[in-house]
Amino acid sequence: MSLIKLTIKGISYSQTQSGAYALVLSEMEGTRTLPIIIGAFEAQSIAIALEAEIRPPRPLTHDLFKTFSDTFDIKIKEVIIHKLVDGVFFSSLVCEREGVEEVLDTRTSDAIAIAVRFTAPIYTYENILDKAGIYLKIEEEMALENKFDTKEVSSEIEKKPQEDTSNFASLPLKELHKQLDEAVGNENYELAAKIRDEISKRS
Repeated sequence: MSLIKLTIKGISYSQTQSGAYALVLSEMEGTRTLPIIIGAFEAQSIAIALEAEIRPPRPLTHDLFKTFSDTFDIKIKEVIIHKLVDGVFFSSLVCEREGVEEVLDTRTSDAIAIAVRFTAPIYTYENILDKAGIYLKIEEEMALENKFDTKEVSSEIEKKPQEDTSNFASLPLKELHKQLDEAVGNENYELAAKIRDEISKRS
């Protein structure tokens, strides 16, 4: 069976499971999407890896995995979503070290969080897309893209007290950048996202 390359389309709140998220993958050369229900921690980890501007001051578990792999010269070649049983996706992490290839069984959410960090391709098989793939209408795609706020997702695990952001518009850029650094340092990604948005408005 031939492999079909996937890309991350977005992350949104799950409509069927409370406290969970729907990670939506899309085939690179087609219109089908593959929604996968994942936990809040994995959603946060994927969202942070996709966000170029904000980095946590301490490494998450998947960041530690990447550091470990880089240290010992282990390359992540690809992720393959190879099986679907009773609504549960099974994946493999294809690794290589010193020319020797190993295939590791892994949860799909972990595999994708790792793949994003290594910029490794994500694949699945045609029969899985036939079985679980869906076609999104244009309005659904737009709604998903609007929901795909990586900072909003990344702030879900540790809820922080709401902070007054009404005065951001009156602050100079230098002060905004300072507050952005402080918010990242405190792991308050929701606040950091709001400050970043204010900075972006002025760009």
